[in-house]
Amino acid sequence: MAKANLFDLAGKVAIVTGGSRGIGRAICERLAQHGAKVVVSSRKLDACEAVVAGIKADGGEAMAIACNIGRKEDLQGMVDKTIATWGGVDILICNAAINPHFGPAMTLPDEIFDKMMSSNVKSNMWLSHMCIPTMEARGGGAIVIVSSIGGYKGSVNLGTYAITKAADLQLARNLACEWGPKNIRVNCIAPGLIRTDFARALWEDPVNYKKRTRDTPLKRIGEPDEIAGAAVFLASAAGSFMSGQSMIIDGGVLSGPPPNSDD
Repeated sequence: MAKANLFDLAGKVAIVTGGSRGIGRAICERLAQHGAKVVVSSRKLDACEAVVAGIKADGGEAMAIACNIGRKEDLQGMVDKTIATWGGVDILICNAAINPHFGPAMTLPDEIFDKMMSSNVKSNMWLSHMCIPTMEARGGGAIVIVSSIGGYKGSVNLGTYAITKAADLQLARNLACEWGPKNIRVNCIAPGLIRTDFARALWEDPVNYKKRTRDTPLKRIGEPDEIAGAAVFLASAAGSFMSGQSMIIDGGVLSGPPPNSDD
């Protein structure tokens, strides 16, 4: 008897925040390719609909829902609509995040700190709690929070963003401990520098790009699709015994400086 495909997501329903571009878009497309019904969500409905159109053109199933992750009522509305349309939620990918401050923490206004903590951490907790009851009712589920290698090291200019990403790592561990007995797995993905609009200021600057690629053992930055595969793994039967962990996908940056670097 043939064994089932470990990466088959047929019959599964997935919600992806920040799904209209970059890493989120790649995750939406790959989840759909493996059979999941995908909710593509971001603040701009037209951008989400463009992703949905592409997924449907390739034979997949998806729908667009506009959602501001900073608004609890938007998150609840998205979950409610997903359940009403497709019966429940099996997979949640918390990818959306904000980073409105670049510079030393001393120059960070309190209201911006609060906004970043709310959007990058609290919203992930809210949305997880909204999806967990339906996951439990369906016999289990998978939650993936997109963190960052910034959550593992200090930063001069992205310190507050790094704080939020470190908090996401702990949020995943906490949720994994709380909900593991109900067969709900919670993990993080921690990307390095990826060629996205969100990180454009980092990779478009020639000086920074040269340094980042020099200090990366693979000598390049990553592409969104190179993160999407990890999401498929964590959402599928292939990752069924993995919970409370973080997959670092950074081209080797955190392994240490490569030979002949200046460090």
